[in-house]
Amino acid sequence: MSVQAPSAVVLIRPHFFSPNPETAHDNAFQSRDAGHDAALVAEAAYAEVTQVAGTLEAQGIAVHLFDDDGPGRPDSVFPNNWISTHAGGHVALYPMHAPNRRTERRGDIVEMLKQCYRVQDVVDYSGLELDDVFLEGTGAMVLDHAARIAYVARSRRADPIALERFCTNFGYEPIVFDASDENGTPIYHTNVMMCIATDFALVGLDLIESPARRSHVVERLAAQDRQVLTLDRDQIRNYAGNAIELHGRNGRMLALSRRALGSLTAEQRRIIEQSCTILPLDVPTIELAGGSVRCMLAGIHLDRRAAFTSQAAAAA
Repeated sequence: MSVQAPSAVVLIRPHFFSPNPETAHDNAFQSRDAGHDAALVAEAAYAEVTQVAGTLEAQGIAVHLFDDDGPGRPDSVFPNNWISTHAGGHVALYPMHAPNRRTERRGDIVEMLKQCYRVQDVVDYSGLELDDVFLEGTGAMVLDHAARIAYVARSRRADPIALERFCTNFGYEPIVFDASDENGTPIYHTNVMMCIATDFALVGLDLIESPARRSHVVERLAAQDRQVLTLDRDQIRNYAGNAIELHGRNGRMLALSRRALGSLTAEQRRIIEQSCTILPLDVPTIELAGGSVRCMLAGIHLDRRAAFTSQAAAAA
């Protein structure tokens, strides 16, 4: 098992999905006009999440699927922004920039983790919202669990105060850089431009503004014997960086959207497939909100309790 590739995830199935108007001002990936009736968009998103859950389960991934029937949480399909889990039994809860995203944090999900996995502590940073300090989980940070590095593109969703607290508490070294798109707009979440797997990394290097910082990122990623694959701006726009490595029944796989897969070159696919099976998922409606597969999946890096392990084995 790779520390980078979880074998279980939390997935939220929304009943009232829509592109969030409160996040549109700094999320350049987000559609300003879904182009469809709101009810049809929500229905399509519900169906896409249902299909993703079934596909992952068929690959041997433990999926903890929670429904969200609250009409005031259009982005609840992206739980990785408010919760992360870490080896040794640690859970973090994060402060969210958009006020209508703050109610996405759910006690029932934390309780599920405690019941099914070994949780030693829950570190809750959400109180920092009162001081307008935000750190949107593994959207704002892309974590190298092997090297204990947190890669972060500067944005209003990744405050340095909160980042320093997280890195101190959880034992990560921060590597922070400025990154922007072709229009000079800062990248809102690091995980739309960067994916770290066990044996490779997908990175939009051209988006990193400082050549020196760009070289440093490559050097640190390659130090873990990873091949660094450069994504161009078009591939980033098509969510090729918003992928996640998982560990299923038959080994490691790279979960990403079908749109993202279509943007990869044949050589990039060949390198990925040396260590991973590529698992494309159809989420075109979800992508209207400015996030893709990585944003949808909160990986679980916790040890399972014996009872849950037995139940999962019986189900398989």
